[in-house]
Amino acid sequence: MKKNLFITILFLVFNLVGFSQILDPIDWSAKAQKTAEDTYEIQIKARLDPHWHLYSQHVASGGPIPTQFDFTDAEENYTLVGETLEPEGIENYDGVFEMDIKYFETEAVFTQKITLINPDLSAIRVDVTYMVCDDTRCLPPTTETYEIPLDGSPASEIIAEATEETANGLNQIFQNQLPVNNLSGSIKDTVNQKPMPDSSNSLWSIFIIAFLSGFAALLTPCVFPMIPLTVSYFTKQNAGNRASSIRDAVFYGLSIVFIYVLLGTLVTAIFGADVLNVISTNVWFNLAFFVLLVVFAISFLGAFEIVLPSSWANMADRQADKRGLIGILFMALALAIVSFSCTGPIVGTLLVQAATQGGWSPAVGMLGFSSALALPFMLFAMFPNWLQSLPKSGGWMQTVKVTLGFLELALAFKFLSNADLVLQLHYLEREVFLAIWVAIFGTLSLYLLGAIKLSHDSPSTGISTGRLGFGLLNLAFTIYLIPGLWGAPLKIISGFPPPLTYSESPTGIGTSSVLLEEATEKGMSLGPHGIKLFKDYDLAMAYAQKVNKPLMIDFTGHACVNCRKMEDYVWSKPSILKRLKEEIVLVSLYVDDQRALPENEQLVSAATGKKIKTIGNKWSAFQITKYQTNAQPYYVLVNSVGDILNAPIGYVDAEVFENWLKEGISAY
Repeated sequence: MKKNLFITILFLVFNLVGFSQILDPIDWSAKAQKTAEDTYEIQIKARLDPHWHLYSQHVASGGPIPTQFDFTDAEENYTLVGETLEPEGIENYDGVFEMDIKYFETEAVFTQKITLINPDLSAIRVDVTYMVCDDTRCLPPTTETYEIPLDGSPASEIIAEATEETANGLNQIFQNQLPVNNLSGSIKDTVNQKPMPDSSNSLWSIFIIAFLSGFAALLTPCVFPMIPLTVSYFTKQNAGNRASSIRDAVFYGLSIVFIYVLLGTLVTAIFGADVLNVISTNVWFNLAFFVLLVVFAISFLGAFEIVLPSSWANMADRQADKRGLIGILFMALALAIVSFSCTGPIVGTLLVQAATQGGWSPAVGMLGFSSALALPFMLFAMFPNWLQSLPKSGGWMQTVKVTLGFLELALAFKFLSNADLVLQLHYLEREVFLAIWVAIFGTLSLYLLGAIKLSHDSPSTGISTGRLGFGLLNLAFTIYLIPGLWGAPLKIISGFPPPLTYSESPTGIGTSSVLLEEATEKGMSLGPHGIKLFKDYDLAMAYAQKVNKPLMIDFTGHACVNCRKMEDYVWSKPSILKRLKEEIVLVSLYVDDQRALPENEQLVSAATGKKIKTIGNKWSAFQITKYQTNAQPYYVLVNSVGDILNAPIGYVDAEVFENWLKEGISAY
């Protein structure tokens, strides 16, 4: 028993040390290199530990904290030549911030050219402000000051020293260290943290979406009738030689794939793997994409057809008449050209969507689309008897085309919403966006159920079972959207409409946030999912003592990606949300709050050597001093005197977080 007790104690101690640690995954260095008379190039290099990344200097408002270089002593000493250059980096779409974000891994070198004004200057100073994250944690924004000698020797960091006077001036909560014997409950959850799956779109998801889009294109009146005609051609062309007909049909299918993948590759090669990312978040390109998709939608709804020049089709047809594999390749090209009025809008939409992912996404998207398009030709050539099971061409194909038109129209407003969000015009807020979607999908429901008809629809006495099923499914989706007007989160379409905070009534239609504020304690406000919370530790602790509830400290940040993921995907679980609203007092301490502290509170932290100038600096220093860690998200449950109730945790899944809440509340 003594042996087991000893092992248990070691387990607790080592895991507490492993979880509560000051992370420093980035190492900065800098030097100056003389390039001409009175001209120098300043190189500032960041080396990052594996799996950590540093953000670019160019991050749109509302995203993570960008890297910034402030040459504080430039005035009367030197002039900056151009802007600070940065490496190419990596760009990916972030579903939490709903924007493309550029970042660097492993190493990043920034360069800045300067021209001396003061010939006696021996060194320059630069303030580097940055934020780093990995897949589960973010560190608070940090500013470090470096002095870079002009003689080429390495730079040195300038660290302020905390005097006894400033140390005594810190709030008492900064001075109390974390006593191990205050730890109750099990610490196992801090070891077996199960990180949530990454919600970002992968190349596989792009392929699958494109494949389904190709299948939808297959059912349009421009493509579907070509299946039996083409397969019959190969069968007759190689009469008596089934192997040859199969070979030709397979090559025909591969030719279709080749043509569309070549298109995606050319788009990437012309614009560049990363340029697509940049333009996809540009206001004017978003507006252009909106107009383009509206044109595609109107075309699908039957107002006009988008066709390529007939000379292209005629040329492809002439080449297709030739025997052999070259002729088959041109047959595939002819199909792509002739069917463009149906496939063009889908292909265009896929390329636009793939642009938001960057990299080789356009080529992968075209691979998925063309695979779905080519597969039936190959399969029916191998098994010609299957042709008899194909449904006959008819009005149902027009229904598919019109349905795609409505979907194109709905998607178009996503791009218009992006432009509105970037410009912060508040013309297309969440309620307006959802109202438009309700109108679009509601009209589609009426169309599928036969309540309305378009002028080019064929006359019919009824609707098929399949159309009725799709109509009812779409009607259910439309009804699902309606509560979103009253503040429902609508998780199924998360990322498409503007966020809940970008709305006319963030607390829901018919609810006054002013009345809610008046009905709460001093300093209390509404947080995610309507949770009442504090943003000041002292006020929160006083209220927790008053109502006799445990206090949950949420070390977070406005620009913390993983903090938002926890709030969106974990806190929103009904059983967790109920506990957060009813069984604890919540205080969210934002370590990147840039509001300045009063002058008399701007002290130097003994723990970090950094000056506490902002509210965010204050909460970051509190976290480091008391809990010996600097990563967010970081959650601590404490009692009425600040002793922790169970082991703090970070980025975990809903099951682990809920068990942690139960354990801490029980310990209280």
